[in-house]
Amino acid sequence: MKKNYRNWILALLLMSSIGSLHAQTADMLAVDTTQVDTAEVELPWPQNLQARLDSLTKDRMFNSTQLGLMVYDLTDDSTLYRFNARQTMRPASTMKLITSISALDHLGARYNFRTSLYYIGSVKDSVLTGDLYCVGGMDPLFDTSDMHAFAESVKALGIHTLRGKIVEVRGFKDSDLLGEGWCWDDDNPTLSPLLIDEKDEFANRLAQMLAKDSIFVDGPATTGTLPKNALLLCSRSHQLVDVLEPMMKNSDNLYAESMFYQLAASTGASPAKASHARQMIQKTLQKAGVAGQYKIADGSGLSLYNYVTPELLTKLLIYAYSKSGIIRYLYVSLPIAGEDGTLKKRMKDSAAHLNVRAKTGTVTGVSSLAGYALAANNHMLAFCIINQGVMKADDGRNFQDKVCKALCK
Repeated sequence: MKKNYRNWILALLLMSSIGSLHAQTADMLAVDTTQVDTAEVELPWPQNLQARLDSLTKDRMFNSTQLGLMVYDLTDDSTLYRFNARQTMRPASTMKLITSISALDHLGARYNFRTSLYYIGSVKDSVLTGDLYCVGGMDPLFDTSDMHAFAESVKALGIHTLRGKIVEVRGFKDSDLLGEGWCWDDDNPTLSPLLIDEKDEFANRLAQMLAKDSIFVDGPATTGTLPKNALLLCSRSHQLVDVLEPMMKNSDNLYAESMFYQLAASTGASPAKASHARQMIQKTLQKAGVAGQYKIADGSGLSLYNYVTPELLTKLLIYAYSKSGIIRYLYVSLPIAGEDGTLKKRMKDSAAHLNVRAKTGTVTGVSSLAGYALAANNHMLAFCIINQGVMKADDGRNFQDKVCKALCK
């Protein structure tokens, strides 16, 4: 192949310098040229990858839609490809990468999402004259089994009647139940600090469970603050790492927003607000070397007001990869191409199968994918792809799958 290629170059030089070649000689050279034109010239890494990506970015879909793309070689510590990498675009659920990496950075994998039950008053003749206080910490994993533990702790007081109220303590976060820039007609999670099976019905569910244990509550449910003299009955918690995997694999918005508000609460603010979480995220982005314009509105990517760049997400992935306390948990939480989560049905029977771990993102008009890919030469790559202005999400997904196949080929 190399010999033919050299012959072809020589032929071109001869044809350009000798205008009166014999027709037969010219015909012979033309045959040589045809042979080389139809032969595939194998380019070395990374030029072969760059050529494949160049070809993909010429797709006519980009006559009417926008693309932002960046690929970074973590093994060689070098940028492989950029296409509108500094264009501000909506991340959709790849926003969850920003939330999770920032949370792992500041809180650590063993941070606890906690919900606690307290009481005040005294017990006499199997009657508790006082109140129960449910203190929320926005734990999305708090479920019926946890509530059963709460009910058992009340039963352990030896009572059959609560002569008082169940008080919900919601001071963990502000009173906003929806995020900034969320569409009213989306399937939005309720941002409550007191959750049971991902729903905002804590006091009623506790009262029902107590009733099953023949404990009657004769006062109404209400909200309030925790008295200083309250006594702890029971506390249930789940670690950040347990929230992380379903959040990323299934792109769970409630889990992401819960993690977002844990970041906010870590500032010491009470109640925690979205603005406090943004402060913590900004610190992580600064560590990652992110500069330029961006806007963080929420933790899940539901907001219309989120704007980031492919470069921002890629730099954050590079930063995460450099920190063992982040990457060891982040990497296993990401959907695996053709295997599980939101990538279970994508990239099967291709070079990307099992070799891509990435977070998907989909909102109206936007499809995105960002994460890690293992190339055929065993180089680990970080990448971000954002398709914006796509009226059919499948158009974006199909393009992203092609890019991932090129990365792993």
